[in-house]
Amino acid sequence: MTSREPVGIRRLEAIHYYVHDLDRSRRFYTGALDFAETAVSDDALAARGKQKSVIFEAGAVRVLVSQPVGEGGRAWRWLQKHPDGVGTLIFEVEDAAHTLRVLESRGATPISDVIETKDDLGTFKTFSITTPFGGSTFRFVQRDRYDGTYPGMKKHATPQGGKNAFGFLGIDHITSNFETMSPALLWMEHVMGFERFWDIQFHTNDVAGERESGSGLKSTVMWDRKSGAKFANNEPKRPFFRASQINLFHEDQKGDGIQHAALGVKDIIPAVRGLRERGVRFMPTPGTYYDMLPQRLEETGVKEIDEKSDILRELEILVDGEGLKKYLLQIFLQDSAGLYGEREAGPFFYEIIQRKGSQGFGGGNFRALFESIERQHKMEGRI
Repeated sequence: MTSREPVGIRRLEAIHYYVHDLDRSRRFYTGALDFAETAVSDDALAARGKQKSVIFEAGAVRVLVSQPVGEGGRAWRWLQKHPDGVGTLIFEVEDAAHTLRVLESRGATPISDVIETKDDLGTFKTFSITTPFGGSTFRFVQRDRYDGTYPGMKKHATPQGGKNAFGFLGIDHITSNFETMSPALLWMEHVMGFERFWDIQFHTNDVAGERESGSGLKSTVMWDRKSGAKFANNEPKRPFFRASQINLFHEDQKGDGIQHAALGVKDIIPAVRGLRERGVRFMPTPGTYYDMLPQRLEETGVKEIDEKSDILRELEILVDGEGLKKYLLQIFLQDSAGLYGEREAGPFFYEIIQRKGSQGFGGGNFRALFESIERQHKMEGRI
């Protein structure tokens, strides 16, 4: 790709999650994941936006969760079309006016001009654009000595809830599903200025031999080189398009959209053990995965890992990598609908990842994840 003027992204700062039940989210983030509740919307913001909002944080992970109050607000409009899900990604930028100028010159569709708020906390500037990510938008924020989170959000004097006992570090990457991803990839490249980072395509084992079902995908990771923000993007791969997990996600989501967010951790083994003790459920991994693990480590060139395989098997943690002792460890929570037993909770889920020298995306584990989702769909009688 030819060199493009950077849009000035500093980091992917937060995800904005729209839900039917904010109290359920509070129990999940503070009670299960040990996030701290750090801020709530004030009365004026709730009345103006017709939604109440809470910020949950752990390390550099920030999740803004909003529930409708009456009709007409952004959360209400999202939930008229979709189940609970991530409707906005929030990026911190160096200069909001510059970012808007560059994006608009490349064909972005702004929802507003830069909106500036000046108060006793400082100066805050923001604007949003539409995206090909289903109904999700991108929001860009700039702070000039702004001692707050977002205008209208009141910080708690003392954060409430958890203490980040599981060592969450930040948002490692975002993964989205599309019925056809080429338009999204072109938009990310030519509008956002992202570059291609990694790709893979495969089918699950169920398409082997004479089987008549299975699931396949093509995946391409795009990234913003300066900030390091990464976006994995999936589409179905023939045959069996309609039975593919990407298509089933599309049906559950009622459109394309953000499938999961990966949260980095310092040490995945105590994190997963502690989360399981709190009742958090993960997508299952068959024992055969660990039977084949030594062979896979040889084939990928990783050869040796620091962790004991029996502990990884016990906790169902996945391993992948490339090159000598360059690997990652990851595991996937059940999706929200599965965690809560309610379809309206949506198909979004979290990944937990620890990187040990690898900057890849666990190509072998993509297959393991998809086979795990496929087993769940079979149990539900969906395929």
